[in-house]
Amino acid sequence: MSLSRGQSWGGTGDLPYGSEVAGSDAELRAVVTSARAAGDDPPTVGLTGGDLWRTLGGRSRTRGFSDESTRVVVDIGSVLLDGRIHWFVAHLVARRSWLIGRCWIAANASHLGRWNLAPRAHPGDGLLDLLDSNLPIRQRLQAHRRLHAGNHVPHPGIAYTRQPAQQISFQDPVPIHLDSESVGSYRNISVRLEPAALHLVV
Repeated sequence: MSLSRGQSWGGTGDLPYGSEVAGSDAELRAVVTSARAAGDDPPTVGLTGGDLWRTLGGRSRTRGFSDESTRVVVDIGSVLLDGRIHWFVAHLVARRSWLIGRCWIAANASHLGRWNLAPRAHPGDGLLDLLDSNLPIRQRLQAHRRLHAGNHVPHPGIAYTRQPAQQISFQDPVPIHLDSESVGSYRNISVRLEPAALHLVV
């Protein structure tokens, strides 16, 4: 079940004994990918770092897990890249350069590094935050200066929508990054949200 406005979300509890721990979005994506490839649901994972961790309120990497840890169920993203399936937990970025050309982003987490890239994104709301832009260089530099605070949007040159799925195509193959890892270059992208798919302890 996806989150509704005003609805309480998550609880507290320790990480079950023997559970896997991921220190980054890429490590968490690897756990999800391994489970999905085997036809299984992802296991409960302890999360200690990364953009999804930061979006979920993670503050200290050294605190460890306890009965006071935050337990949540989050959405994940799946994507067909030229017909081949992949998964992501925080974000998909399609771009050649941050400074030149079109940038297309599907975000499940609000943060990308030090940027508040998708300020309305919530990893339990059943929606992906989709940003599409191809700004002139001057406007692009102005937007970059605002990314840290998340006030680069709204902007007339940045399309920002929230949807459970979307398909796009590029004229030529474009480099794709899933959770900040390069997975190659593709033309056809079809993203879909898998709601309430992953149990985390933060």
